[in-house]
Amino acid sequence: MMNQDYERRLIQQAEKACWNPSTPVKTPTKECSYMDRMGTPPPFSSPQFSSPQFGSPSRGPTNGDRFIPARAGNNWQTQFAMIADNSPGKKLRENSDASRENRECRDSAAYVCLLKNELLQAGIEDMKGQTDDRRALAPLHSGNLFQYSTPTKRHFTTSPYSMSPVSARSQKLLRSPRKATRKISRIPFKVLDAPELGDDFYLNLVDWSGLNILSVGLGTCVYLWSACTSQVTRLCDLSGDSNSVTSVAWNERGNLVAVGTHLGYVQIWDTAVSKMVNKLQGHSSRVGALAWNGDTLVSGSRDRLIMQKDVRTPSILPERRLVGHRQEVCGLKWSPDNQHLASGGNDNRLYVWSLHSLSPVQTYTDHVAAVKAIAWSPHHHGLLASGGGTADRCIRFWNTLTGQPMQSVDTNSQVCNLAWSKHSSELVSTHGYSQNQILVWKYPSLSQVAKLTGHSTRVLYLAMSPDGEAIVTGAGDETLRFWNVFSKTRSQKENKSVLNLFSSIR
Repeated sequence: MMNQDYERRLIQQAEKACWNPSTPVKTPTKECSYMDRMGTPPPFSSPQFSSPQFGSPSRGPTNGDRFIPARAGNNWQTQFAMIADNSPGKKLRENSDASRENRECRDSAAYVCLLKNELLQAGIEDMKGQTDDRRALAPLHSGNLFQYSTPTKRHFTTSPYSMSPVSARSQKLLRSPRKATRKISRIPFKVLDAPELGDDFYLNLVDWSGLNILSVGLGTCVYLWSACTSQVTRLCDLSGDSNSVTSVAWNERGNLVAVGTHLGYVQIWDTAVSKMVNKLQGHSSRVGALAWNGDTLVSGSRDRLIMQKDVRTPSILPERRLVGHRQEVCGLKWSPDNQHLASGGNDNRLYVWSLHSLSPVQTYTDHVAAVKAIAWSPHHHGLLASGGGTADRCIRFWNTLTGQPMQSVDTNSQVCNLAWSKHSSELVSTHGYSQNQILVWKYPSLSQVAKLTGHSTRVLYLAMSPDGEAIVTGAGDETLRFWNVFSKTRSQKENKSVLNLFSSIR
């Protein structure tokens, strides 16, 4: 039998080796664990040994000088988010595409809420506001997960007569309406051959009218394709004067189409009778960009000029000229209120023009490549988006009310076109070198909703259907592809105000 004094000295040496008050608290060694198993009181009785890793201990049930940690009173309801998230949903979010990521995120959030109800009595009855990853995973405060406190009695609300294995609150949670998952098809619903569709970044050869007719410039001809009947008709042929089509654009009513040409003049055609009703001259080089504002047509050319003219007036009358770009004008877009014109050029500049001035009212020079992709937001007044070419690859957002730059995102490929959704705060972009893809973005988070691939070359052309649901894209691979990317349902309710002059007639 071991001498008691010798045994006491061994125990004291073991305690000093494991718990040294002069040094930071360390995890007990195997010897300490062995001594604890042998019934030696652990050194939790002294406050100076309290570990900052576990927080300040409070007294639990005692047995002599031995303290038993009480975990029944831990505040799991508020500290559940501090547990590491190793759920399958997180792995899927890292490795899957955007739509599957959103779906898995919502499923994972619903499962987590169900676990909180059943294990922690969280009392969650609705999924609203529970699908935000940042809110679900961020700690609510800087406290510790494990603490020592007096055990509290838990009350369970499950009815003894319920036939369901889950509580009443969980049943209400499972019955609560969930936001429908929006699925964007990764394949086009229609593909059309477009022989001789030019592979030129500075041209705009595709446009979709309000009457659901697509106009496409192919070589020296302009063709019309009806989305209702799939009938194809040839509108004009410029081969007689050794000319070619460089741009097309429908007016708002959808009865007139403007045709820009390589020689610098613009033809106005009435599609109902297939007749040219006007011919606008003044440019000395090809016209690659066109934009309508009522009966006024604006054209941009390689001669660096922007010309504005009323198509109802004779062609001999002088036009309004906007001088500012130093190289070819390749992008033109009117604001939704038709008061401002945005223009982009091969000089890497983005200008905003007013109806009442011949000089640009705003100049943006952050892009380092040609600016062809331009789009005004129909949901945020004064918000303008622009995309840069191969050397830039960024989509930038501008507040034209203050003239200040806002957000930007690097797309890692040439930005060829931009278009906002008519019904939600989303936009679509088409790209060239080197991804040749179509991306759908959510604003202002700038998260990718979908990535569509199919074109083998640069996606140079983009147009949106009249209902705002579908888009058509064209590329140098001589194909037109139709995609369903947007939904008609509005993502946010419109704010109604008695100060809104457009909501009522006075």
